[in-house]
Parts: sequence; structure tokens; C-alpha cells
Amino acid sequence: MSSSITSCCHFYVERAGTTNRRTATWKSPRAAVIPCIHLPMRSNEVKNRTFAEDIKKLRLITAIKTPYLPDGRFDLEAYDALVNLQIENGVEGVIVGGTTGEGQLMSWDEHIMLIGHTINCFGGSIKVIGNTGSNSTREAIHATEQGFAVGMHAALHINPYYGKTSIEGLISHFDSVLHMGPTIIYNVPSRTGQDILPHVIQTLAKSPNLAGVKECVGNDRVEQYTINGLVVWSGNDDECHDSRWNHGATGVISVTSNLVPGLMRELMFGGNNPVLNSKLMPLVEWLFHEPNPIALNTALAQLGVVRPVFRLPYVPLTKAKREEFVKIVEKIGRENFIGERDVQVLDDNDFFLVGRY
Repeated sequence: MSSSITSCCHFYVERAGTTNRRTATWKSPRAAVIPCIHLPMRSNEVKNRTFAEDIKKLRLITAIKTPYLPDGRFDLEAYDALVNLQIENGVEGVIVGGTTGEGQLMSWDEHIMLIGHTINCFGGSIKVIGNTGSNSTREAIHATEQGFAVGMHAALHINPYYGKTSIEGLISHFDSVLHMGPTIIYNVPSRTGQDILPHVIQTLAKSPNLAGVKECVGNDRVEQYTINGLVVWSGNDDECHDSRWNHGATGVISVTSNLVPGLMRELMFGGNNPVLNSKLMPLVEWLFHEPNPIALNTALAQLGVVRPVFRLPYVPLTKAKREEFVKIVEKIGRENFIGERDVQVLDDNDFFLVGRY
């Protein structure tokens, strides 16, 4: 090797109790020695390229359900029907593989495949936001690279849960993925055990890729952001009407819109409507009586739009709660719910519980 190359490695070899110093000259490839270099795994093609400003305009985003076949694999036929119903009823975006879509029960292969499938089939008609967040920064980086590589329009990122980190760690975690593309940060302390404080969001807002925040803390926090020009989607269906019309929220990332997308669109686009909001409250309260997505999965099976298959640890609601749902549907009007079959109670033995898939 040329003697002009600066020595960067020293080797020590012990022989017969004597340490002999041997200097070797070696230089790593350029990319390996440039600090903080990141080469995103993303194409320059523009077919599905979306900017944060495009995401900021969305009023109604559905956290879409993932249906299953009896053996626990994805039921893509039922999934496609669900997404088409969202599009037909005016929903503007879907979160793929979020908590509602049970991303926590998917392998990353399944997760990225479903994002890619959604983009391939529906990317021209609806914005596809992949939940590629993780409590592991390494996994979040890898999944987000793959998500954008298969064409997702934006990423949803949660703060590290269970193994919580410091404020500085939160900022570093989100900074590791923000540069890849449009990003929505999801704050849900009831699930993560840690609130993403406004200071963190204000710091991250310096990035042009921060589309906004899905905020579950409440409307005081929503307004704290919106009066400072930040885009916020309510993450609470029971608060989203007031968030939208009284506190400046752009819209909602909704669970309820899986079932009644047309009514949820009216709630977000039709102006202040406390009568409609009150009409929907019994349904919303029923949906969140148990941790989401238990009730949603049960309701969609009762409506006949998905098979009654649950990946454990989720199990269907009790028969009494299923009977309550039938009454809610009748009161709101079957015509406002997705699907064409009559709503059914179903028997306990109609449900499949799958632990290995």
C-alpha cells in the first residue's frame, strides 16, 4: 500500500512474553468513515411521491382493519373490499398496520407486504400511510426505508414504548426517520406509557417532513399545537368533532370510520354538527369499551364484511355486547354501515381464535 495513506490501525502481537508493535496501513471505504452518513433506500421515481404538504390536507384518515383467513393469514379479498368502501365513502387516507390494523401482531414481512399491496392497488385513489414505527430505532429505520421503497405516501411513528427513553432519546429516535419522507408522529400515552411533550414536537417541527401529530392527550393539547401552526389529527373518536370545529384540528385518524365512513366524513367536512356527533357517541363508546381493536373486529364480523377470525391475544366481545351492537346499528340505521348483510349477533362458536399463523 502507498505510504501516503495515513495509518489507522495498530496491531500488537505477543511472542515469548515480548510485545512487538506492528503498524498496518489500511483505509476503509469512504462511506464507512463519513460520520452520520445515511443513504436512504428510496427511488427517485415520482409515481407515488408525496410531500408533507399533501398529507397535511387530509381531513379523514381511517386506521384500517386487517381481516384474516381461518388459518390466520391475511384475507386480501376482504381487505380490498374494506379499502374500496373507504374510498367510495370519501375517506382520504388509510393507516396500514397500525394498532387497529394489528401491526403489532404482524411480522415485518407481512407488514411491508400489506403496505406495498395497498399502494399497488389503491395508491392512486387514497393516501397510504404505513405504520413503520417501533420501540427499536433500528427496526423503525429499516421498516421505514422499506415502506417508502414500496411506495407508501407517508409514515406513522410512535415513540419507543415499554423500554422508554429520555427526551433527548425521543428526539434522536424521530430524527433517525424524519428525513426519509412525510411523517405523522403518534402520541398515545395510554399505550406507550410516555407522553411526547410539546417541546419534543416543536423541536421536530423544524423538519419539513413533519406532516403533523396524531394526538390522543386531549383537546387542550390539540389547541396548544394548532394555535402555533402545527397540523394535528385527533386520535380520539369521541373528541374528534370538537377537535375539528372548536380546537383547530385538521381532522381525525379514526377507528369508527371503518364502520360508518360516510357519517365520519360528514362529521369532518359538514361543519359543526353536535346532533350527528351525539348520534354517533353510543357507537364510539361501544367500540372502546374494551381495548381497540377488539370491538371493531367483532362488529365487522357481525356485519358480515370480514370472517370472524381473531389473532390472539384478541378475542371477540361477549354475546351481551354483540347484542348491544345490533341495537346500535338499528338505531343509527343499517344503511349507514358498510356491507350489505343484515347485522347478526353470531354465536360464540362462530369465531376462530388463531394463536399460530
